[in-house]
Amino acid sequence: MSSLEERREELAQQDPEFQRLQEQHRDRERRLRELADKGWLTDDEAQEEKRLKKEKLRLKDQMESLLRRRSA
Repeated sequence: MSSLEERREELAQQDPEFQRLQEQHRDRERRLRELADKGWLTDDEAQEEKRLKKEKLRLKDQMESLLRRRSA
């Protein structure tokens, strides 16, 4: 395991905010997989997919920001 992965794991165990962001990120990923498995999406589902991808990226950025602040 790389030191970055170790720091992420440590932060996930210690920081409730990081844990919350990580769980939300996993939820978005789970829903995106469900949509991908459908094969064909309605217009509403396609819009949801776009929104989820943006949210997932935003959550990842927030987690990385927390990680950088805690590592500094």
